Amino acid sequence: MPNEGSYEAALRRSDEIQADISAGRTGKYTMLTGDRPTGRLHLGHYFGTLVERVRLQELGVKTNVIIADYQVITDRDTTEHIQDNVYNMVMDYLACGLDPSKTMIFTHSAVPAANQLMLPFLSLVSEAELQRNPTVKAEMEASGHSLTGLLLTYPVHQACDILFCKGNVVPVGRDQLPHIEVTSKIARRFNSRFGKVFPEVSGLLTSTPLIPGLDGRKMSKSYGNAISISMTAEETAKLIKKSQTDSERFITYDPDTRPGVSALLTTAGICTGRDPREIAEEIGNGGAGTLKKYVTEAVNDYFEPIRERRHAYENDLDYVRDVLHEGNRRANEIANQTLDEVREAMGMVY
Repeated sequence: MPNEGSYEAALRRSDEIQADISAGRTGKYTMLTGDRPTGRLHLGHYFGTLVERVRLQELGVKTNVIIADYQVITDRDTTEHIQDNVYNMVMDYLACGLDPSKTMIFTHSAVPAANQLMLPFLSLVSEAELQRNPTVKAEMEASGHSLTGLLLTYPVHQACDILFCKGNVVPVGRDQLPHIEVTSKIARRFNSRFGKVFPEVSGLLTSTPLIPGLDGRKMSKSYGNAISISMTAEETAKLIKKSQTDSERFITYDPDTRPGVSALLTTAGICTGRDPREIAEEIGNGGAGTLKKYVTEAVNDYFEPIRERRHAYENDLDYVRDVLHEGNRRANEIANQTLDEVREAMGMVY
């Protein structure tokens, strides 16, 4: 983890950028963020990142979203459902409000020039710096895999994603700051060694509270505790109904001792804009059945318009493909131009 001093500095910079954006000075910011297409996006993704992406897009920040298909194989042995996952991810993005006329949506594997930046970038970091990255260590432990070359160089690949489009802001949680540090180092070292090509990069720290899974753990498809954006109202009701609570009838908000009950209250609170404690007081002696009914209605009411839009995209796969093809075309144009600048700076134009 970065020390407290560096976190404080990152937070100050993030606050300055947010103030700048809120004041309408958006022209100088290019944002890049993205997701790995390993399954369906869920409520954690929606409230954790998608809402912020749409907000920045609507404020006029140049917004780029990468579907990191190559990164699926950092810790998985198969790409079996990848095409289906990618198309479904695009549908989720569109349904949640990302607008392809304002936001470039593209895939890793379709932009060779961006990936080609890996070669010069790898020369700018040491093995020790890569080994120290806490996120890489955590992901290796979580996957149970041995450390592959791709996982070790994951932060460098992320630097390619951010820098090929001259991204200078990246929405992140505190735990992802080490990745931004690696990108910043690479940009500075390249500029110092070969000439100024890349911008300074800052993390835009997200303040959204973490939405837990239905069992109180981190929301994850692999835990079976995640409500996906693509679920129907009936599937959502069924999942919430079978979620684990406890034997105590009176409903209280206490994440430490009552994780299941508190996770449901947190979900309802985020969907309704209410304090989970207030919801708990209101339900009181109504028990888990009343709580689950309240949460189901809160989630389904919130996501009804999003799911309606998504349903329309499910029936128009040609449009979904067009969005991706156009995003990939634009990304290639930008990446080719950046790679030309890199070659020129390195004296490799023949």
